[in-house]
Amino acid sequence: MSREKELKNITVWSFIGNFVLLVFKFVAGLCGRSSAMLADAVHSLSDFATDIVVFICIHLSSKPIDDDHDYGHGKYETLATSVIGVVLLFVGVGIFWSGASKIYGFYVLGEPIVSPGKIALIAALVSILVKESLFQVTAAVGRRYESQTVLANAWHHRSDAFSSVATASGIAGAIWLRDSWTILDPLAAVIVSVLVVKVAIKLTVPAVNDLLEKSLPEEVETEILDTIGAVDKVQDPHHLQTRRIGNDYAIEAHIRVDGKMTVDEAHEIMSRVERRLREKYGQGTHITLHVEPVK
Repeated sequence: MSREKELKNITVWSFIGNFVLLVFKFVAGLCGRSSAMLADAVHSLSDFATDIVVFICIHLSSKPIDDDHDYGHGKYETLATSVIGVVLLFVGVGIFWSGASKIYGFYVLGEPIVSPGKIALIAALVSILVKESLFQVTAAVGRRYESQTVLANAWHHRSDAFSSVATASGIAGAIWLRDSWTILDPLAAVIVSVLVVKVAIKLTVPAVNDLLEKSLPEEVETEILDTIGAVDKVQDPHHLQTRRIGNDYAIEAHIRVDGKMTVDEAHEIMSRVERRLREKYGQGTHITLHVEPVK
């Protein structure tokens, strides 16, 4: 099965799972009068929406190089990861605001909080099981094909599983302890929001850095220079410039060779350098080398 087909397949399964959970959670939240479950349902809604984004971007990023995209379409995956992160961030802030408002109303305004029903607790437990299973399967596929977007979507699943753990704890406490402990329901929603925002930042920052053409980490650049310098007859690799294009590296460097070499000899050395780099960093690595003579 091709990379694109398997990535799309796991995204479709995520799409189906999130849709079923979305409906179940909203019904459970409304029938069970649980703000924490409704917050969890909103989180699943963001999962559902981002699955659509992921599917589209996987399709676009898998397109070959064309006249309009000399470096391929890999940035679409990075863009999708950024979108997922930003959506998660807004979801987290929204959940926090909703939960904090209910806590404020309870303690400051004296507004009562209705004890949630058991259906909300059942929905939270089902969500934990389903979302953790989706995380494990999606993460395995993402790692196998080194897909930033699918891995980001996997962590979106796990953040939902974490949020459901907090939701289940809050709902269970509110059901069994009752009275003043009903505050545990919106408190769980606030805890969920913090977890969601943390995952959002973890996903968004690296993706935005890639979109802004940030260089590869210093240790990777040092390794690249060592790899180039280890090729026979190459001297003083320098002026290294690097960035990521989707899942691939883009490497540009200057090398020095004996100025008395023929063009054919210099070209053969460059070819050996390119082969060595692609063996180490993948066949999709974009490499540009500039040769300078050693006088």
